Amino acid sequence: MTVKIINKSSHALPSYETIASAGMDIRAYITQPVVLKPMQRAIIKTGLYLELPIGTEAQVRPRSGLAAKKGITVLNSPGTIDADYRGEVGVILVNLSNEDFTIENGERIAQLVLAKHERAQWHEVSQLSDTARGEGGFGSTGVK
Repeated sequence: MTVKIINKSSHALPSYETIASAGMDIRAYITQPVVLKPMQRAIIKTGLYLELPIGTEAQVRPRSGLAAKKGITVLNSPGTIDADYRGEVGVILVNLSNEDFTIENGERIAQLVLAKHERAQWHEVSQLSDTARGEGGFGSTGVK
């Protein structure tokens, strides 16, 4: 898939770290450090602008290392960038830890995963087919 990108940051374009990586790290593009206090959230800009092919989306996801080690995650995970959006990519970060966290310019703050998607056409019916699970939800298939 080819994606058009404008990079107004001073950082390299997002890239895959390994041959099997699904996501590309994206970096903060900020003029001064941003301190996230516990339970505080902020939109962190990246300097990136995308033109995605119709039928695709870019998903903004947390970096597992930041989440596990520092309690920093993407609030609306995954965030969706639609193919018709042309603004700057921003990441809604939240600090779920008990300590302040400082975001520096160039820091890897999230991952970007590109994905194809389908558009649904609703077919309204009066009944759905039966399954073994039925209406069981929210943990109904787990260990009892």
